[in-house]
Amino acid sequence: MIDGVVYTPLLRIEHPKGDILRGLKVSEPSFTSFGEAYFSSITNGEIKGWKKHREMVLNLIVPVGSIKFVIYDDRPNSGTHGQFSHFILNPDNYGRLTVPQGVWLAFQGVGTDLNLLLNIASIEHAPEESISQQIDSIEYDWSCE
Repeated sequence: MIDGVVYTPLLRIEHPKGDILRGLKVSEPSFTSFGEAYFSSITNGEIKGWKKHREMVLNLIVPVGSIKFVIYDDRPNSGTHGQFSHFILNPDNYGRLTVPQGVWLAFQGVGTDLNLLLNIASIEHAPEESISQQIDSIEYDWSCE
């Protein structure tokens, strides 16, 4: 696991009229601050990334579909420098992936229908706060599980 990345299993309360899916509570250790929440969708087989945030901490949840997240650590002083971690989040593996600033993130739609993620970000989005690279700039085998 990449230093600073936290996977938190989340509570799913089954209800006959529709389930309740917990997201994030201020009392949880991985909570830092709140800046904004937004949804992003991704088509099956498509990949978005690579992106590195300078300040933003991401809290990623997938309530619909299935998304593979890949994190690459190029921080020079990190104990996991040069390593990858990947996670597949979906309603069957319902959890929150907390990603610290300073690592690269990309993600791929792996569900056949709508793949939807929620990011509960620690700060408001600002274009100058992140760096983007083409997907082939960091070598990763997207066919691996």
